[in-house]
Amino acid sequence: MGDTGVIAETIQLALAPVFVLVAIGNIMNILSTRLGRIVDRSRHLVDRHQNTVGSEHDAVVREIRLVDRRIHLIARAILLLVLAGLSIGLTVVLLFVEDFAGLELKPYVATTFVLALGLLMGGLLLFLRETREAAAALRIPETYLELERKL
Repeated sequence: MGDTGVIAETIQLALAPVFVLVAIGNIMNILSTRLGRIVDRSRHLVDRHQNTVGSEHDAVVREIRLVDRRIHLIARAILLLVLAGLSIGLTVVLLFVEDFAGLELKPYVATTFVLALGLLMGGLLLFLRETREAAAALRIPETYLELERKL
């Protein structure tokens, strides 16, 4: 019965990191969807690149550069989130090893969990940068807004 209590207690302790892992998975799903759309856009722009000249060509090159930066940001965010997920997994493993092997691993458990949260925050900051770049690139020129008109 003592082992069952330890298992139940360890599972309860592991729930918080597992919820973080689920959140990381959801964020990665969003990022991978965005990455897919950006890659599709980049393929379209690369096809247009050879068939444009002058100012139209310059606009295509500017957008290709923006898309390249966005791909880089999302790829780095995904990397940080994968590392965060691995760190969360290690946290859960350490919790079980601590209980079943009777070792004192609390400092390592805390370190891996804090590391995971730091990596998660880094990934979220990169996600924020990518969305801000996307939004800035999609700003509607004021001439189209006709702000001088009262509507």
